[in-house]
Amino acid sequence: MTAPNEHESGGSRQAPPGDQEEAADAGALQAALAAAESRALESRDLYMRALAELENVRKRASRDVEQAHKFALERIAHDLIGVKDSLELGLANAAASADGLREGTRATLQLLSKALEKAGLTEIVPQGEQFNPELHEAMMAQPSAEHVPNSITQVVQKGYQLNGRLLRPARVIVAKEP
Repeated sequence: MTAPNEHESGGSRQAPPGDQEEAADAGALQAALAAAESRALESRDLYMRALAELENVRKRASRDVEQAHKFALERIAHDLIGVKDSLELGLANAAASADGLREGTRATLQLLSKALEKAGLTEIVPQGEQFNPELHEAMMAQPSAEHVPNSITQVVQKGYQLNGRLLRPARVIVAKEP
C-alpha cells in the first residue's frame, strides 16, 4: 500500500511565489538597514568631530580673552615707564634749582599726558561752555551778571573720558541769574 500523499513528500519542493517575494523584500530591507546604519555611523562621526572642533574653538577663545585681559595694559604700562623714569631722575637731582625742577615736572607731566592720550584718555575742560549733566558735576551755582545763566564759570577739577566713556565728570561752578 502506498501512502496517500506520496507524490507530495517525494522530490524537491519549490517555494510558492509569495515566499520568493518576501525573501526579496527581506533582502532589500537588510540592505536598506545596512545603508541606514552606515549613514548613522557617518553622521555620528561628523557630529563628534564638530563637537570636538566647537570645544577647541571655545578653549582658544577663552585663552585669547585671558591673554587680552592679562596684557591689556601693556601699551600704557610701557608709556608710563618713561614717566616713572623722569620722576626718578627729578628726585635724584633734588639739589637742582627751582626752575630746573619746574621744567622737569613740566616735561614729566607732558610725558604722562601723551601716554594717557595714546591710551584713549581725553580731558574734559568745559570752561565757558553750557552745563551738561552728562559730562559735568555742579559743585555750586554762583550768581553772576557777567556770565550766561547755566554756563560754567570755573572748572574746579577736570573730567576725563576713556574712548568716549565718562570716567570722571568735570567738577564745575555754574552761573545763575543774580
